[in-house]
Amino acid sequence: MSLIMKDSGSDPSHRPKRRRFHESYNVNMKCPTPGCNSLVLMVYKGLTGKNNRHFSISGCPLYHNLSADECKVKAIEREKQEEECSQGQNEENRHATRHQAPTQRQVRYKEKVVEMRKRRDSGLTKDQKEKYMEHRQTHGTTREPLLENITSDYDLELFRKAQARAAEDLEKLRLQGQITEGSNMIKTILFGRYELDTWYHSPYPEEYARLGRLYICEFCLKYMKSQTILRRHMAKCVWKHPPGDEVYRKGAISVFEVDGKKNKIYCQNLCLLAKLFLDHKTLYYDVEPFLFYVMTEADNTGCHLVGYFSKEKNSFLNYNVSCILTMPQYMRQGYGKMLIDFSYLLSKVEERVGSPERPLSDLGLISYRSYWKEVLLRYMYNFKGKEISIKEISQETAVNSVDIVSTLQSLQMLKYWKGKHLVLKRQDLIDEWKAKETKRGNNNKTIDPSSLKWTPPKGT
Repeated sequence: MSLIMKDSGSDPSHRPKRRRFHESYNVNMKCPTPGCNSLVLMVYKGLTGKNNRHFSISGCPLYHNLSADECKVKAIEREKQEEECSQGQNEENRHATRHQAPTQRQVRYKEKVVEMRKRRDSGLTKDQKEKYMEHRQTHGTTREPLLENITSDYDLELFRKAQARAAEDLEKLRLQGQITEGSNMIKTILFGRYELDTWYHSPYPEEYARLGRLYICEFCLKYMKSQTILRRHMAKCVWKHPPGDEVYRKGAISVFEVDGKKNKIYCQNLCLLAKLFLDHKTLYYDVEPFLFYVMTEADNTGCHLVGYFSKEKNSFLNYNVSCILTMPQYMRQGYGKMLIDFSYLLSKVEERVGSPERPLSDLGLISYRSYWKEVLLRYMYNFKGKEISIKEISQETAVNSVDIVSTLQSLQMLKYWKGKHLVLKRQDLIDEWKAKETKRGNNNKTIDPSSLKWTPPKGT
């Protein structure tokens, strides 16, 4: 294939388009409990006894085996108790000092609670068991199990209060449009020192998927329901970096090779986390056939997740990447290109030509096209001959020939003339790339092949 020189205008750059998702409040949402019409005003006041409408089982009186009137009475009782409790606490706080002994009121209340917790039978009576069985046969799993006599009335009332408060918070989020039926209910995650807005739905267990916010340990990737649980977890979590072998380190940047078979839970949690920011991802739980290469940035608190890519242990089509993600807080900083470059470095060590698995997402295609463009222009800059071969470029760069051709076409550097395919050496693009390369100087956002300590796994 001939190489000829041509000066022409530079190809306009392709910038990723930002997507803005707006979800409006849907007045046609309905409570999923069979027999409940949550759209009819004043039929049910919700478990909280306050809202005119409810849209989930957590706020449905019918699901909780309660009537609308019972909800109203309980709501009034709760408000009265909270007001009395608040007045008592304010009075005590006015005279309180640090390390002060319990007040007489606190002592009496403790004794009262201990006495109330003793008032319960050891188990269900025969009539209660029959009532329970009849209830389950009639309603199946569409109603909450009967909770009476399982624990003390005091503890049951505490549980009911917590249920009502959670239901009220959930309904507020729905009314504000932050949660809508059939959409991604996890709107934000707390991850390390970042609060991240999610982009897509991820199949977390239903009890977590209902939450407006998820709390995730940035080291072991365990997901939790509240900040209190996360804080307690972080106090005893011994993880400071991903499991597996550290196969690359230069400066603060490290890459860990994690086997999906040996560290199944971690890899599953990583996939669930990634799905919050990827549209086309379908792998969540079947992680055993894959290796995960997790990039981190270290500081004095540990190795923080930057991004990762997964790779099949045995790919018949020589895919060197199955799924790739850069965490949102590290995007547009060069880390995505580092991950792609690292995947091709592994392919070079394996002496293979690699390519990402299709279909690529919109952002994925933009990232790869940018990387392939840089690889080709660098090759053209260093090439001194007159005849160029697509096959030779592929072997030296480990980039698949199809990807090379598609990139050349997008750059308008490929032309069919007199029965031959000609590669046009566009000096304007090469000079533009060289100027950017010089401006970057000694940028640390590059992969150093000498820092790789890795041998291909057996069987690959």
